[in-house]
Amino acid sequence: MSQPRQSGPASTPSGSSRIAAILAHLSAPIAALLSAGTLSLLGPLLVWLVKKDDPYARRAAAGAFNFNLSFWVLYLLSWLLVATIIGAVIGIPLLIVLFLVSAWCHIKGAVRAADDRTYDYPFQIRVLS
Repeated sequence: MSQPRQSGPASTPSGSSRIAAILAHLSAPIAALLSAGTLSLLGPLLVWLVKKDDPYARRAAAGAFNFNLSFWVLYLLSWLLVATIIGAVIGIPLLIVLFLVSAWCHIKGAVRAADDRTYDYPFQIRVLS
């Protein structure tokens, strides 16, 4: 018989796990700001690759990566809408909403990681786990 899935980690994560999880959550918006949005997937992916054996950091990095992948698709759609005259009416507000939701989710994830709690991002295309 399978046991129910826990919402948080079974034990308190180590200091390095906590820092890696915080870095996974914050690396995407930092990289996005430094690269005009093109490298937001790189930070969480690097944390995921380096911390594969750390379940707490790996889960945070996978969530951040999957969330950013979803938002890349939505940003691309928004920019395509902005490129059309009629779609700009929808595309520009959508870009603003996407930016605000993304910032909120990453900050919320980092705060939860600092408190040794997990954060499940909404709107994920699950690629990494």
